[in-house]
Amino acid sequence: MIWRGMLFVGLLLAAMVPLPRPAVEFRVASKKFTESVILGEMLRGLVQSSGVSVQHVREVGGTRLVFEALRNGEIDAYPEYTGTLLRELFADQPVQTVEALRQRLAAEGIVMSEPLGFNNTYALGMLRGRAAQAGIETISDLQGRTGLAWGLTNEFVERADGWPGLRTAYGLDPVDVRGLDHDLAYRQLQLGLIDVMDVYTTDARIDALEIAVLEDDRRFFPRYDAVVLYRAEGAARLPQAIAALERLEGAISARDMMACNRAVELDGASETAVAVRFLEEVLGVTTSLDERSRAARIGRRTVEHLELVRRSLLPAILLAIPLGIVAARRPWLGRSILAATGIVQTIPALALLVLMMPLAAWLRLDSIGAGSATAIMALFLYSLLPIVRNTCSGLTQIDPALREAAAVLNLPAWFRLGKIELPLAAPSILAGIKTAAVLNVGFATLGALVAAGGYGQPILSGIRLADTGLILEGAIPAALLALLVQGLFDLVERVLAPPTPA
Repeated sequence: MIWRGMLFVGLLLAAMVPLPRPAVEFRVASKKFTESVILGEMLRGLVQSSGVSVQHVREVGGTRLVFEALRNGEIDAYPEYTGTLLRELFADQPVQTVEALRQRLAAEGIVMSEPLGFNNTYALGMLRGRAAQAGIETISDLQGRTGLAWGLTNEFVERADGWPGLRTAYGLDPVDVRGLDHDLAYRQLQLGLIDVMDVYTTDARIDALEIAVLEDDRRFFPRYDAVVLYRAEGAARLPQAIAALERLEGAISARDMMACNRAVELDGASETAVAVRFLEEVLGVTTSLDERSRAARIGRRTVEHLELVRRSLLPAILLAIPLGIVAARRPWLGRSILAATGIVQTIPALALLVLMMPLAAWLRLDSIGAGSATAIMALFLYSLLPIVRNTCSGLTQIDPALREAAAVLNLPAWFRLGKIELPLAAPSILAGIKTAAVLNVGFATLGALVAAGGYGQPILSGIRLADTGLILEGAIPAALLALLVQGLFDLVERVLAPPTPA
């Protein structure tokens, strides 16, 4: 009876149909900050105006991930900056000029547009009052100031054109340096928890929070002219889409971009609405707004979240139960199996996502976007340990007298396993699956870091925009779904495994 229930749960998971995704001819992407999302929406609108079906994969984690996605053909275009290309992506290669950069990109099958019209370089910022109090106006003035707390964007800390190079160029050696999410750093600066942070020069919150941008007196930071990168193959396949994208060249001033950022981050407008308004007012391009209600957004994210859970949990069940059987039957091998799955469980979720990215690219799997292979592989690995451990313990804790009785009857090994041992161990196995399912629902929110969708997407957007409503739009449904999953498994256990009467 128990096994019928477990089979039912497995079939229920398998029957959850994949998220229907309309076929698109062109995919644009953006990175995880407001300006990139706005530019991505502008690209989406322009391509749409050319009559080509287009999808915008929003808020992909980092520079290298989205660039690899372009190079591998997972996306067709995305907005980038010349300084990032020169000082980060090709820092270890003899690429020093924009023309050399174009040639290097062409060797990868990638074309770089002309600049879009504004330079969004890195800078260091302090609250004006704090900077004035400390007498700091330039980056050089930070030398020897050991009493300042620094909060630097995690990516900036690692980039060749960020903290490592800046520290060397200026001889900086602060005592307190913290790696932070860029949007959280603004909050901490405002609260006085940090004194210095890295900013983008078109950030809307520079003026709103009265931040003093320190002068780069040694000219360390290069120009970060905004451009569009697109695949040469896409230009040959859909020339009308590329012609539409090129209308952005020279069309956006620094003042325009800062106004767009401000409209989103401070005035509460959506990136889509801001992009649509800009295209209409500046380029005379009319495109659809297509903004959904909160209920519609939650419904779509629910389907995406369940899709991630299904595609990772079901394979984990199918692999973990046999591994648990092997671990119970072969204790010397079982120790290695449990150790291996246990080690995976100790790896931080963010680190595991990063480790899965090269594997997904090597296997030529779709590594970003809804249903991301990177997120699914990470969730799959996280789901193994509870099921393997409970399967093994359920089998090893069977009463030896029952085993001896089955052996006396000379029953075949496969019969003893399928008809006696597994049914007796089924409550323990089902408990392991329940634990894995609840953990999977929670960890799936991190899939938003690789644009996998789900409840993590509004959480990340809410953190970026300091919008508590958006954060709760993802956090509350995620918590409710985890409780629902736990409740469903509890119900299955009560119905199919009632307590034994005394």
